[in-house]
Amino acid sequence: MTVTDMKNITLILASGSPRRRELLCQIGIEPLVKPSRIEERITSAVPEEVVMDLSARKAEDVADWAPAGTLILGADTVVAVEGQILGKPESHEEAKRMIRLIQGRSHQVYTGVTLIYKGQEGSRGVTFAEKTEVIVYPMTDDEIQDYAQAEEPMDKAGAYGIQGRFAAYIQGICGDYNNVVGLPVGRVWQEWKRLMEEEEESHD
Repeated sequence: MTVTDMKNITLILASGSPRRRELLCQIGIEPLVKPSRIEERITSAVPEEVVMDLSARKAEDVADWAPAGTLILGADTVVAVEGQILGKPESHEEAKRMIRLIQGRSHQVYTGVTLIYKGQEGSRGVTFAEKTEVIVYPMTDDEIQDYAQAEEPMDKAGAYGIQGRFAAYIQGICGDYNNVVGLPVGRVWQEWKRLMEEEEESHD
């Protein structure tokens, strides 16, 4: 399957995240955005399991009604520090607590992705998790307070946006930067390609 063939497939993004949409557009994919309606409940203490489970549930929710010939992408991101899973903060106070936990040390960002291709004769899919290590500089109480009171941390796992103002506090990363933004698009493209090759082989 050629790049043109892949780009001619409608990709439905089962997430309202503007960052995920931007990352897909960056690699030449203009997704149809149809956020899943599932409740995002954390049901495990293992970060990889959490994000893979939630990404699969989001993708399956949208795949239920999606037409044949479409690819559905579900994704979920969490931050983990010393085994504690951090989702999105529900208040500025909670954002402050999360930032206090991650400042001056390293933590892990996990994004789970599920791809489901709905063919004419059934569906096939893949689910995976990508992990990136992030190191944050030590922050003063004033810096923590100032950032936590802004709007930027409020819709982001771990209460920060690496692509925004929080970049001032990032000492380094090990792994895929885009994964921290919200979607490991390089891995997504490779897994999508493999999925379509399997689909083509099944019709040979």
